[in-house]
Amino acid sequence: MKRVILSLVVAVIFAVGFAGLGAGPACAQDWAKAALAKSPRHGEWVTVKHDGRSVDTFVVYPEVKDKRPVVLVIHEIFGMSDWVQELADEVAAAGYIAVAPDLLSGMGPGGGRSSSFAEGKTMEAVSKLPPDQVTADLNAAADYAKKIPAANGKLYVVGFCWGGGQSFRFATNRPDLSAAFVFYGPPPDKDAMAKINAPIYGFYAGDDARIGAMIPGAIEAMKAAGKKFEPVTYDGAGHGFMRAGEAPDASAGNKKARDESWVRWKGLMGQ
Repeated sequence: MKRVILSLVVAVIFAVGFAGLGAGPACAQDWAKAALAKSPRHGEWVTVKHDGRSVDTFVVYPEVKDKRPVVLVIHEIFGMSDWVQELADEVAAAGYIAVAPDLLSGMGPGGGRSSSFAEGKTMEAVSKLPPDQVTADLNAAADYAKKIPAANGKLYVVGFCWGGGQSFRFATNRPDLSAAFVFYGPPPDKDAMAKINAPIYGFYAGDDARIGAMIPGAIEAMKAAGKKFEPVTYDGAGHGFMRAGEAPDASAGNKKARDESWVRWKGLMGQ
């Protein structure tokens, strides 16, 4: 019950924190759609079923000869946007199988997913997703991913914004993760941190006091639990810099943080 309440509180924090942003920054992503359309890699939508639910999941394969690790990609509070799909393609370009479930599957008008919501409504819908349902969807997607014939059995998780918090929380529920990558997301309940097996690598923005204020406590709690947590904060960057830093109007701080994060992230996965 305590964990459920905490998850709901975090959802409210995200909803309030993003209310001033509107839908524009996340929805105006023609540049991401165009980049994805030019990709030479194979991407496809698959349906992952579990417990009476069907989760539409975007899968992108790298162009490699050998079997590769899987990266489970958790979308922002804005749902499965064009940018998330393009990010999944970038993960595949780095040599990994990207598996990105749309956690709003079946939750939209007419039983649709993120793309079926009216503009600006996905944020509210994501913030109201039941934590247990999110965990079950992610577990189902991870189980599916590990059975992909081209996968080598190694599993990573990465999340952004709301999804960053979910990637940290998923590590408390998934013992076979090789690592979790948390992009500007909040930590889970400190009592749950004892269940984490994988190292946690954080990517945070210097101009993001809302999330930044949570990091010192997370460092202390993870240390007390005997867990590996290595956060890096990028000065001059704002919340959402992985998306904002790729946009045509990207600020210098966001672009720099995005470029440096990619180098660090790929280096960690390549260890």
